Amino acid sequence: MKTYQHHFKITTPGRGLINISLEIADIVSQSNVTTGIANIFLHHTSASLIICENSDPVVQEDFERFMLRLIPDGDPIFKHTAEGLDDMPSHVRTMLTQSFLSIPITKNQLALGIWQGIYLYEHRLKSHHRKITVTTLGV
Repeated sequence: MKTYQHHFKITTPGRGLINISLEIADIVSQSNVTTGIANIFLHHTSASLIICENSDPVVQEDFERFMLRLIPDGDPIFKHTAEGLDDMPSHVRTMLTQSFLSIPITKNQLALGIWQGIYLYEHRLKSHHRKITVTTLGV
């Protein structure tokens, strides 16, 4: 059994989805794990990781419109606004999505479906620096 761990940072432009599939695929390739699992972990509470369709960008736009309707910025039910009107809505978005993903590795590659991509989903309106750790485990 072998393990490999790599950390990297991304500066986001603000709210939205950033495709990080290629960065993760490169790390998995470097790991030399032929068969196993990749764990991708985001070290933040106001951004998340998702697997989303990577072919039609309208899917990602529709997803953001849905989240805005479900969890609007400045909703008066939220008292936690220390960092602005997007503060608590960003935390709720993270809780409803996820801060880590586990993806199989097959033949030293991510075993994603043909239309799947890995995205960092920034929930804050302004740019932020985000840290991601990728750990591979396998043979």
